[in-house]
Amino acid sequence: MKIVMTFPGQGTQRAGMLAHLKASAIWREAREVLGDELDTLDSPDALRHTRAVQLALLIAGVAGARALAGRGVTPDIVSGLSIGAYPAAVIAGAIDFRDALRLVALRGDLMEQAYPQGYGLTAIIGLRQPQVEKLLAGSGAYIANLNAETQIVIAGRDEQMAAVGNAALAMGASKVNRLAVSVPSHCELLNEPARKLAAAFETVTLRRPECAYLSGSSARVLWQPERIADDLAFNMARTVRWQEAMVAANERDGRLAIEMPPGGVLTCLTRQAGWEGESISLERSGVDVAVHLATKLRQRA
Repeated sequence: MKIVMTFPGQGTQRAGMLAHLKASAIWREAREVLGDELDTLDSPDALRHTRAVQLALLIAGVAGARALAGRGVTPDIVSGLSIGAYPAAVIAGAIDFRDALRLVALRGDLMEQAYPQGYGLTAIIGLRQPQVEKLLAGSGAYIANLNAETQIVIAGRDEQMAAVGNAALAMGASKVNRLAVSVPSHCELLNEPARKLAAAFETVTLRRPECAYLSGSSARVLWQPERIADDLAFNMARTVRWQEAMVAANERDGRLAIEMPPGGVLTCLTRQAGWEGESISLERSGVDVAVHLATKLRQRA
């Protein structure tokens, strides 16, 4: 029985999410790369920008996993949704934290520069993939995330997504929610920024991970450093297949899924994927609960 650590993507950020880390070792390490930018990274103004959001999520995810490691809890499998793949790769030992900070800063800049306004993501709840695909035909919008059987995220222009969202509600969707994401992630609109990011990866050395790195895009475990680099660089332009990834983790004997901060969105989605074990949010349940559940799991293994 295995421990899976999951790392969330954009939309889970909030102002002040890093405040508790400002006297920590990870804060000092991040300052070496980001300098004074770090001080206001999780401010309301900064979090209007993709770069700050993604950097904050990277730092929060790595900090959460390191806190558990300090209590003896380490993962057998890691998986991240979108930007969450970067802290996952750091915790797996595939990429250095400082290199990840530099690449994520570039990733955010490239994405925002490509689409500075008028684009984003919208979640459609209550419809299945064939229904959403029918609504998207001719709309100019794209499927971005297959998060659960009846939770699908679309990407595109604001007006395109609004039209599809209204049609979805008329078809019977229970909810349509414009996400706090300002770029059209996980579709071909980001192919060019992804290629530029891939070029930057050529200057960084990745390593074979110390635990299974489960791609949130392909739902496959990747061990080769070059394939992980490709996954990290291009996941901004590839559909997220979170449900399939959690099914794969379950099939690999994952029985405790611990979601790193912030929030608990992935915990709910993991449960919807037919998860056979425990699934908790570290931020909501706390380190002590996570350690207790991990200890029980190791004792049964």
